[in-house]
Amino acid sequence: MPLQLTPTFYSALAEADRPLTGMWVCSGSPLVAEICAGSGLDWLLIDAEHSPNGLESILSQLHAVSGYPLQVMVRPPVNDTVVIKQYLDLGVQNLLIPMVNSAEEAAAAVAAVRYPPHGVRGVGSALARASRWNRVPDYLATASETISLTVQIESEAAASAVEEILAVDGVDGIFLGPSDLAASMGLLGQQENPLVRAVVEHCLEAAKAAGKPAGVNAFNPDTARAYLDAGASFVLVGADVAVLARASEGFAKTFIPASEKAERDSY
Repeated sequence: MPLQLTPTFYSALAEADRPLTGMWVCSGSPLVAEICAGSGLDWLLIDAEHSPNGLESILSQLHAVSGYPLQVMVRPPVNDTVVIKQYLDLGVQNLLIPMVNSAEEAAAAVAAVRYPPHGVRGVGSALARASRWNRVPDYLATASETISLTVQIESEAAASAVEEILAVDGVDGIFLGPSDLAASMGLLGQQENPLVRAVVEHCLEAAKAAGKPAGVNAFNPDTARAYLDAGASFVLVGADVAVLARASEGFAKTFIPASEKAERDSY
């Protein structure tokens, strides 16, 4: 039975009449991923750079969220040809590549998601969920149309080279990581610093000039709105683990006497 894959993140973005709002899924849990998928948000980012995710757990989460009307992006731990190949063969269609600091690194990511002669992706689709085990007609010829590639700008070097990175054919968009950007600027933990925000806004302007979408991570609602006003096309405004941590702390604050909680916290 012939099958069709879902449209990419950037196809959905092009059709949207507003920026797309999403959240991180970092728990490694398919159940939590499914709960988030039913939230009404536009997209999820399943993270494997700073989260306990391997190939099997990513696959389970892709299964868990597949029945919901939203987009899913996945971030591998590294810009590596073999790792990217494995993610694509799992059926990941939207990739966010971390720590891309130059046009050369961006071009390497593009090559990793494309089959020869336009890239270096290994050919194993008959064995893989990507093509639904050869149930997607002409997958090898059309695979690049089913994949979107976002590169992450999260260092001073990347921000300095953002125009060159955006000019790389095959880079569909960029995503700003203010936390690592701040660290690279000697402002560790100060992602709200005006100097950091100015660099983020510079990159948003560069993306607009290049005609490519740009997204940004911003857990502070006021900051998220400011970046949207500055031209961000998509945002991440929270994370499953952060929501659980803060909500559970709220229960403790509400129902446990402060003196007893302070004693527990001192252990």
